[in-house]
Amino acid sequence: MLQHIVQLSRHAEWADRLLIGALDAATPAPADAVRELAHVIGAAETWLSRIQQRPARVAIWPSVSLAELVTLGATVHTSYAAYLATLTDAGLAEPVAYVNSAGLSFTNTVMDILLHASLHGQYHRGKVNLLLRQAGALPVPVDFIAFQRGVPSARTT
Repeated sequence: MLQHIVQLSRHAEWADRLLIGALDAATPAPADAVRELAHVIGAAETWLSRIQQRPARVAIWPSVSLAELVTLGATVHTSYAAYLATLTDAGLAEPVAYVNSAGLSFTNTVMDILLHASLHGQYHRGKVNLLLRQAGALPVPVDFIAFQRGVPSARTT
């Protein structure tokens, strides 16, 4: 199962890079789309910090420029890669106790959290594409199968 989690993490990095490129190509980059992608990366960092039982390095909804988002994204994705390189299949079943942003306490497994972070990110990437389209810019297909194939998915203009 760990190999699938690693693939999902690689997909997230790939998709975020594509969306940053689309935001950079938009003139100007829609602020609400930048904010949405910043949330993808901020939430990913928050979930990783919970697993690692450390303070998050950035807010769940960080207020950052597109240039800052490039750096933040690289940092967060590098952190995930480093963490996953040390994780074992048995480690996926480990419980993680944390307090959410509303102050409520929960315990979930590492696997649950990593799957949630992946699915949550993809949900918001879809919103980034919608916001790009609404601003008159081209959306970027960030489907997992396109990542696996190495060939872009079909898209409508």
